Amino acid sequence: FIKNNIKTPKFFQIKKTEYKKKTIQKIIYNKNINFPVVLKPINEGSSLGVEICKNKEKLFKSSRYLFKKYDELILEEYIGGQEVQVAVINSDPLGAIELVPKRLFYDYKAKYTKKANTKHVMPAGLSKKKYNEVLDIAKKTHNVLKCRGVTRSDFKFLNNIFYLLEINTQPGMTSLSLVPEIAKFKGLSFESLVEKILLDASVNKWKNV
Repeated sequence: FIKNNIKTPKFFQIKKTEYKKKTIQKIIYNKNINFPVVLKPINEGSSLGVEICKNKEKLFKSSRYLFKKYDELILEEYIGGQEVQVAVINSDPLGAIELVPKRLFYDYKAKYTKKANTKHVMPAGLSKKKYNEVLDIAKKTHNVLKCRGVTRSDFKFLNNIFYLLEINTQPGMTSLSLVPEIAKFKGLSFESLVEKILLDASVNKWKNV
């Protein structure tokens, strides 16, 4: 992201074998990262293991807990603002949806349980100019990483700036998932969405001779 001028939160990686409180404090200071910070596993999905740490005590407690299960973590600055997610299919941006979770953030329960009552705003509550801008960033991200099929890029929009948190190369396809919801809004059925993904799959396509 950084090499391609795609704005993303300040971050660094922490390995279990290198974990020391003083080292983490020094890196946070050197990178000019302020609390709160986000701590998350490097190889997990659906927001599992994500912790928002408001101070050093919470950070060290969460680090010790997560290192019991994971070997490597990412620490990044916390970005507030609007939660906006963009679906891209076959290199074309499909649409942007805004999420307004009633929980602290769009965590596992907010993603997969109706009781969480996360509000979905489709299309995202942005000006036309900003809406098109976030679509363009998502498309650029999809192409920079040479993605195929469908991806979903997750952004925070704060102080008129989009921060790309991550790109999901295997986004959820459940009844509560965002890509099917965006597709439906754009007039694309679930079956048609799946067909488009299959037709752009990165496998060799054999032709009858």
